[in-house]
Amino acid sequence: MKNKLGRREFVKVTGVAIAAGAAGLNIPAAYSQAASAPGPDAAEREIAMLALDAVKSAGASYADVRVSRHLFEAISTRERQITNVTKNESYGIGVRALVGGSWGFAATSDLGKESVVRVAREAAAIAAANDKVAPTKTVLAPVRRVPEGRWMTPHEIDPFSVSVEQKADLLFKTNEEALKVKGVQFVSSTIFSVKESRLLATTEGSLIQQTFIRLAPSVEVTAVSADSSDFQTRMQSAQAAARGWEYVVGLSYPENVLRWAEEAVMKLSARPVEPGKWDLVLHPSNLWLTIHESIGHPTELDRAMGFEANYAGTTFVAPPQSVIGKLRYGPEIMNVVGNRTEPGACATVGWDDEGVAATEWPIIDKGIFVNYQTTREMVDWIAPLTNVRESLGCAYGENWSSIPFPRMPNVSLKPGREDLSVEDVIAQTRRGIYIEGDGSYSIDQQRYNFQFGGQVFWEIRDGKRTRMLRDVAYVARTPEFWKSLSLVGGRSSYELGATFFDGKGQPTQSNAVSHGCPVALFKNANIINTA
Repeated sequence: MKNKLGRREFVKVTGVAIAAGAAGLNIPAAYSQAASAPGPDAAEREIAMLALDAVKSAGASYADVRVSRHLFEAISTRERQITNVTKNESYGIGVRALVGGSWGFAATSDLGKESVVRVAREAAAIAAANDKVAPTKTVLAPVRRVPEGRWMTPHEIDPFSVSVEQKADLLFKTNEEALKVKGVQFVSSTIFSVKESRLLATTEGSLIQQTFIRLAPSVEVTAVSADSSDFQTRMQSAQAAARGWEYVVGLSYPENVLRWAEEAVMKLSARPVEPGKWDLVLHPSNLWLTIHESIGHPTELDRAMGFEANYAGTTFVAPPQSVIGKLRYGPEIMNVVGNRTEPGACATVGWDDEGVAATEWPIIDKGIFVNYQTTREMVDWIAPLTNVRESLGCAYGENWSSIPFPRMPNVSLKPGREDLSVEDVIAQTRRGIYIEGDGSYSIDQQRYNFQFGGQVFWEIRDGKRTRMLRDVAYVARTPEFWKSLSLVGGRSSYELGATFFDGKGQPTQSNAVSHGCPVALFKNANIINTA
């Protein structure tokens, strides 16, 4: 259904789509590792045990099995038309085997017994072949056995219990409100919905059932000048989240889109920025992406060891023995944590794909880099430097057909002790630029030199926002940029930003991840005009 299907026709043909199950829905407001979260399906448990038996019989000293179902839905509109409706479902099993000191992996969507046994044996055979040529041997850090674990994303309303009609209606209402603003000619909006059911079983005796729910709404408004000589866009600042449908409803898109539409129009007459040195006040909707690229990726241990050099690149945060506990990333007010526990964050889980319980740990402590992101096999690489003997829970595979490997957790800048608001931080800025929303960016393969834009830019004079600017980007080298951090906001200014599609690996896998931060002030940033 694309391009020519209008709102009225769309409603007619989708009146009963997906609505079954919504009536009488009674989902608790929060789930944890409690009995309220779904436990392992009996048939899936049997399949997983069959695979484990087969892979052990084939010579694996360790193995883990994932049986998972993945639901994906995307609904897109432009002005008063549906432009896309996509619904996908994927279901299968993946087996990872360790033979000697090497990995093997195989997967299938055929869950018949013969197919499952064949795939398990194939994983062991691949591992054995790899072990003959592997230059190093894998050593797994210990993990606590979980005889039966269960976890589910905290939510009230399952987005897959909400009809396509209801979702499209919200998008149409949003578009209509934006089009009421004089100068706005185009508006597009989308809602991505994801639901994953994952059963993990290991030869160490863990059996873990988890269900993940994520949503990614988006709106983009385009304003065109009266003479059609210029156009400007404004993307919303709301972020993807691991929450239920109530999150999207709470964003109040039809009301908030008016501000975004008005700002798109204002950008048409905004003054071009004067290049040079400016102080920067970065809203979390902008700073989260800078954290992702200049802290999240550089502190991946596989990058530091050179394992991602061919595709994703390397990092300046290396080698480990030279930087752990020694590299000053920023001032003492800079504290960054990695975690899989933050409510609403897209990388939050009960356990990772190796059965390691979700946790939180310092990456940067009082400005000093202290630890990387690790999986079970990576702990041994740096344990003498960190005194951390267990995995930090960063193993993740995109789906049943993807081998788990190191993926970024939620990486967040902690708020300051004083609860400073956005306006409080602006009030302490004499001459600066306030940036809201993320925009285009670039960063080199070592995560060292970068350039970031944004959505809206306000000039700050003597502690007050004055006029809108345009064509703004800040350019820096990662260590110098973070060392210029002079003030962080408090808990009330803290927000999560997120991406649904963080790519890594060959073949490429995507994962969803969030980054929290408060508003922050950076001194003497290098600003360029992008026009």
